[in-house]
Amino acid sequence: MPKIASYFSNKLILWYLQNKRELPWRNTTNPYYIWLSEIMLQQTRVLQGLPYYLKFIVRYPKIEDLANAHEDEVLKLWQGLGYYSRARNLHATAKMVAEEMNGVFPDNYKDLLKLKGVGDYTASAVASICFNKPQAVVDGNVYRLLSRVFGISTPINTTAGQKEFKQLAQQLIDKKQPGTFNQALMEFGARYCVPQNPECGRCIFNDSCVAFQQKKVSGLPVKIKTKPVKIRYFNYLVILSENEHTIIQQRNGKGIWHKLYEFPLIETSEEVNLSTLKKLPQFHNFSEKINVKSISLFNEKPVVHKLSHQHLTTRFWIVETSETTENAIPISEVKNYAVPVLIADFVTEFFENY
Repeated sequence: MPKIASYFSNKLILWYLQNKRELPWRNTTNPYYIWLSEIMLQQTRVLQGLPYYLKFIVRYPKIEDLANAHEDEVLKLWQGLGYYSRARNLHATAKMVAEEMNGVFPDNYKDLLKLKGVGDYTASAVASICFNKPQAVVDGNVYRLLSRVFGISTPINTTAGQKEFKQLAQQLIDKKQPGTFNQALMEFGARYCVPQNPECGRCIFNDSCVAFQQKKVSGLPVKIKTKPVKIRYFNYLVILSENEHTIIQQRNGKGIWHKLYEFPLIETSEEVNLSTLKKLPQFHNFSEKINVKSISLFNEKPVVHKLSHQHLTTRFWIVETSETTENAIPISEVKNYAVPVLIADFVTEFFENY
């Protein structure tokens, strides 16, 4: 294995040094900036995450600045990046490091794991890039690259698979330059050993890649099928009062979009029309609190918003009323609240011309 590891790491690092993208977090070993970039790039492509990273370091140049921000402000700045638990954990960890650790990040893998929202991947990345610790990273790109090059068919979403790939990555890592090795591993997987139609004929590993030699590239990595996607039906009641106020509420229960804001919601087991909607007990209870003058459907064709394990089939109902409830806000202020992209797109389309 030492010879194979040396061959693999040397070839990979050479490719990386000649082909790496110039990204802002690659010009620093500041753990705050590395941690921030790694949290943002979880389940997010670089092109999508880069603008958010730049916005965050301008608004919060030091971890103390992020710690002192209000959570709603952080969520608003994060809006559109998805997986909002990352933003909440980001803020919680910033507070912990700033207030309990004097603004100094842990310098080792074990203590980094104690930070909220930091798992094996992020702890390994920060430890190796910032503190030169030989701790290998394993993410989706790494699973794909290693499974193909070494011909591993163990499912990556099993405990056995995760252990096997972590051990292999740990054996391959260049202990003298672990941060460079890890970044090279992630970069090659993201840009070259891509999920669909990789250019294997031009790959630096095609002379030794088991999947290429055995024509198994499209079948690796192996992943056990997870539970089927759940279909949910959302009906948002968009209140418009005569004095141009509306109602938005914060989601506080468990599940998607925790602590983001939305219009009053009625979730149903299937699509409903106006007549059916009015007969629902939830609508009846809602209408008792305000004087509904009229209600109309904004979008005949439902908006389908796809999340990782559920699809939201959504309609927006425009409810006009003469009354303003105590918790109503001016329509002009809706854009200041952190909302899911689904709501943000509607607000842009509807209220911009209201």
